[in-house]
Amino acid sequence: MIVIRGGSLVCPDGIKKGDLVLDGDKISQVGGRCEAGPADEVVDAAGCYVYPGFIDGHTHMQCWTGMDWTADSFETGTRAAACGGTTTIVDYATQDKGMTMPQALDEWHSRADGTCTANYAFHMAIADWNDQTRADLPAIREAGVASFKTYFAYDHLRLDDAQTLEVLEALAPLGGTLCVHCENGTLVNALQRRVFESGVTGPEGHPMSRPDVCEAEAVSRLLMLAHLAGDARVNVVHLSTRLGLEAILAAKARGQRNIFVETCPQYLLLDETRYQEPGFEGAKYVMSPPLRPATDREALRQALVAGQIDTVSTDHCSFNLHGQKDRGVGDFRKIPNGGPGVEHRPALMFTSFGDTLGPREMCRLMSENVARVFNMYPKKGVLAPGSDADVCVWDPRTEWTIRAATQHQAVDYTPYEGFECRGRAHLVYVGGQLVARDGEPTGVRPGSYVSR
Repeated sequence: MIVIRGGSLVCPDGIKKGDLVLDGDKISQVGGRCEAGPADEVVDAAGCYVYPGFIDGHTHMQCWTGMDWTADSFETGTRAAACGGTTTIVDYATQDKGMTMPQALDEWHSRADGTCTANYAFHMAIADWNDQTRADLPAIREAGVASFKTYFAYDHLRLDDAQTLEVLEALAPLGGTLCVHCENGTLVNALQRRVFESGVTGPEGHPMSRPDVCEAEAVSRLLMLAHLAGDARVNVVHLSTRLGLEAILAAKARGQRNIFVETCPQYLLLDETRYQEPGFEGAKYVMSPPLRPATDREALRQALVAGQIDTVSTDHCSFNLHGQKDRGVGDFRKIPNGGPGVEHRPALMFTSFGDTLGPREMCRLMSENVARVFNMYPKKGVLAPGSDADVCVWDPRTEWTIRAATQHQAVDYTPYEGFECRGRAHLVYVGGQLVARDGEPTGVRPGSYVSR
């Protein structure tokens, strides 16, 4: 057994004192005093918070995006995640056009199985909606996939409104959740051409071609479709705008109950002035949706504090600046969309919001709520007897600076270069095994598939 002693245990009903006991791959005791034997390991967590392992509900590892392969494999991406305190990721397996969902799921398992430090689950992105896809839904659900994704943007991925409605209706009897990328792809395509033809070719053209109305219109349309489908269960991913937030609040005010909202650290901490960085440096922030004006950032920060946002994930989708993103020099439309973040999310959030929200709310945003939305609770997301022994011992006293030179993400930059952090994952356990200590991996890879 491993006895974690002296820390503050972050539990659903508040902070507890006492021991946390890991017995194999399960938690066996929360609070109280454990009489440790000579064969047991006693870990001193004095001054630290003890959290259920953090869960990142939105990643893209080892993925072909239609333009390039992401820089991080499942091996490097989950190792980086664990170093930051994240013990489970939920990655987007993608059924491309001409492919079946079982084929896509098999492909993602072949990429991930046996390589991971952190645990991994899969969403299933649907790009080819047809009779075969509909018929395959029960089998995919039986294989442990409880959440799916569709797109309103990207020509090689997006479904139209009627298809999206049919997906929502087909998922209802399966208890599935539909995650949706909410941007109006028709408008984005037209605006990209317009902006480029006006002479704007650098990274600053990216946010110009994807304004806030493109997101808000798509959010509103999704929620109307969900209403039409009988208040279907939907998750609005990577919310980035005040207008999109207003559409969500309006739908909730009308009585829709099954709306879940995700945002990402980049939309809470950065803004669109980053696209003005000299040379081609602005390409580091080319992701979709793009970074927004400071007014949008502030609206999302207020919404987070007010409890109007359910989860904070990263949309980790890493591309190197040199050799990948720089293929778009002279044409911002050719810059691969995506940025890294899976390693740094907990430190960014604790530094920026820890004093405002406190440990209990931080646990909800980065662990408990993610587990609840994506059918992992109480196996994940809580310190409770019988729950998985995925644990992050967090030291709030550690001060350190994010640097690309010292990160474990397999990419040549970080959007948060020079960010001064307060707090760090001191000890990280996956399935009862120590996978990281003070931001460095131990080398073990116990990550396993999470069937939901």
